[in-house]
Formats: sequence, structure tokens, C-alpha cells
Amino acid sequence: MQDHVNRRDFVKQTSLTLASLSTVGYFTDVQAQETKSPNEKLNIGVVGIWGRGLADADGVKSENFYALCDTDERNYANFIGKFPQAEKAKRESDWRRLLDDKNLDAVVIATADHVHALAAVKAMQQGLHVYCEKPLAHSVHEARRVREVYAENRGKLATQMGTQIHATDNYRRVVELVQGGAIGPVTETHVWCSRTINPLEPLEGTSEIPDYLKWDLWLGPAPDRPYHPGYLPGNLNWNRRWDFGNGVLGDMGSHLIDLPWWALELRQPKRISAEGPTPDPLKNPEWMHATWTHAPRPGNDNLNVPVAIHWWHGGQEPQYRPKVDIPEDLTKWFNGILFIGEKGMLLADYGKRKLFPEEQFKDFAPPAQTLPPSLGHHREWLEAAKGRGSTLCNFEYSGSLVEHNLLGNVAFRAGEELRWDPKALKATNCPKADQFIRREYRKGWTI
Repeated sequence: MQDHVNRRDFVKQTSLTLASLSTVGYFTDVQAQETKSPNEKLNIGVVGIWGRGLADADGVKSENFYALCDTDERNYANFIGKFPQAEKAKRESDWRRLLDDKNLDAVVIATADHVHALAAVKAMQQGLHVYCEKPLAHSVHEARRVREVYAENRGKLATQMGTQIHATDNYRRVVELVQGGAIGPVTETHVWCSRTINPLEPLEGTSEIPDYLKWDLWLGPAPDRPYHPGYLPGNLNWNRRWDFGNGVLGDMGSHLIDLPWWALELRQPKRISAEGPTPDPLKNPEWMHATWTHAPRPGNDNLNVPVAIHWWHGGQEPQYRPKVDIPEDLTKWFNGILFIGEKGMLLADYGKRKLFPEEQFKDFAPPAQTLPPSLGHHREWLEAAKGRGSTLCNFEYSGSLVEHNLLGNVAFRAGEELRWDPKALKATNCPKADQFIRREYRKGWTI
């Protein structure tokens, strides 16, 4: 059997097929791929095998777990307990070395957020199919870099960001309602999440690094600091700190703003503003109201108008909800997406949707279903990696979504409304925003 590099070269040179489909303006394309494992099984590496890594592994367990990577050695036993077929998988604590293995076909990335983009970019440069947990990047610049490398490999690799809600039927039906004109042209959308950021104190002092933990590798590109047990474990711990995460907006915005991003065919915003508590250099804000202003999107009369996207988080109290005249208690919706159109309103979350005014829509017949059911978010990716379909949350679609979302945090930290130049990746009116658009890496880490 040929080695992996020759096999990839063969595919690049012979280009058997190119499947290309347009989904709300984004093109996903993957050409047929040969895989090395028997029975069309992909050799998969899993980087980050605890938490979301376990859930993602469950979605790809039909394949061959070829390699596992984690900075906490305790996690291997738990992973193998759930997936005994991974007992003989190669183990590696440094994902950079794992991605150098030429026997790999694909990789699942479920590390802490500040590593996502670096690992995804290197994986694509190595010719690997990539499934990466959300958010795809930790900075606006990283999101753009992921998009660029994906564009260089279009037609060769299958990519997917881990926004599993995108695969649900409810999101599809909402997209059809909006684009079909059920509520007319949409001029305003409000998105909220009731999560907040708990109080956070600096972790001072030096603790002995446990034998089971590769602390330096966990830090990766983040600023150097002594180990403290307060950093780990758990997404809702490190995610609250700017050095490792982007708080509620960076995390949950990937799921919730995904729906208007899809339904409204959004692109780059023109202006971004945000308000919240006094910015803290250490932690993300406990509450925030961010606004992105978008230009009309030609091609559909229901989208060809300017639209403002609003984000709210902080709790379930009324102050963390939009001030909208609607006969519904929005505080009872833990998460919500409210589309406001010229003919009505559409309120949705992950699993339900309602049209308002209810009297106006009591005899409403929904449009024909045009978006087919998903195979399942992970299955979409696996099939695309084998040349049998496309992914909807590829790294162009999801990278642009994350780039957009993180601009809300940039506006908050800069304390000014941003006038955005997407080509220059710069706020033309706010030089101090530059420090939040692109972050510095520790020596030895690059993207």
C-alpha cells in the first residue's frame, strides 16, 4: 500500500471528481478522496479527548481511532473506557507532532479555545480533513487565517466547525421562513443567551505541576504563567479569561448567531459597537449588548435591506432582553433569536419557533421545505472526507461567522464603535482596536 503522502499527491494530480454546491452564498466543495484504512475507514486523530472531545469522538467512532492527544494523561483511561477500540491508538501530548504523522487522514480538534485555530491551520497544511470545535478561532486574525488556508485547499479537504445545532430541522425551517418572506424584509435581529460570567480573581502564587499534566503544552500560544489548579479543568473556567477564551459571546455566539448568519446570508459588518461593564484586562464581561450593522444582500427581496444584529447576555432578567413590543415573556426563553420583519416577527431557539402576531399567522401555511435533512453534523463531515457530499459549516462559512462574532468583543474592549474594513482587517477609525484583533504568541508558536 502506498504511503499517505503519495496517496494525497495522486488525488491532487488526478482529480477524480469535484462536488460543488452553493448554500446561501457559501460554496462547499470536496473532491473524492482515497483513504488508507480498510473498509473506507479514516485514520482519525483526536486532539483533546475530554469533554467535547469525548462527544465528538462518539460522532466519529465508526472510523479508526489512529492517534490520541491530550496534555492530561488521566484522560486516556477515560477515553479508552468509552471507546475500547482506541486502546492501541498512538498517544501524543504535543498536537504538533501528532499532525506530522503521515498515516493520518483526518483530525478532530477539541482543545481549549486558544489552540483551535493553530491546530486547524497546521492540520490543513498537512493535508488533513478537519473537524474543529467551536469557536474556530480565538481572535479575528486567526479566523481570517483559517479561512485563507481553507481557501488554499478548497476541493481537497473536508472541514466542519462543531456547531451541531446547524444540523437540526428547526434551524432549517427558520431559514426557509425568513428567506421565503413569511415576515417580510428583516431589518433587525436580536440574539440572546442567559449565561453570564461568574466573579473571577487573579490566580496568584506558584503550585507544583502535577505529574499527569503537561502544563507548558496546555498553555500553548498563550502568555506564560506559573501553573495554578484554578485554571483547570472545564470550559466554564478557562473560557472566562481573555488569554484562553472569549466568554459567552465567543462560545455561545457560534451556536446562536449561526441562525441569522445562515438565514440572512450575512457577510462582513460595516459597523460594530458594544456596551457592558468596564472592560477588565483579565476576564470576559458578565453582561454585554453588542450590535453589528450589515448592508443589504442582493438576490432576495427579503434580505436586500440593511439589518442590525444585536447580541445580549448576562442573565434571564428583563435588562438582558431586547425592548420589543411582543406578546411573549422573553425572559422565559433561556436562549433566543428574534427576527423582526416588515410584516411580522419570528422567535426561535434550538428546538422551537413562533410567528407573531399570532392572530395574523393563525392560518399561515409554511413554505415548502427546500433544505434537506442533515445526515448528522459529524456524519456530514465523514461523508465529505470520503468524497460523498459537502459540509455546511465548512471553514469559510464558520470562519466568517466567528470573525464577525469576535468583532463584538473587540468593540467592547476598545470602547468605541468600529468602522470595519474587512480587506485590511482593520477598524479604520480606532487604532487601539488592533491589539484585540490580533494576539501575540509565545515563542515557538505560530499560525
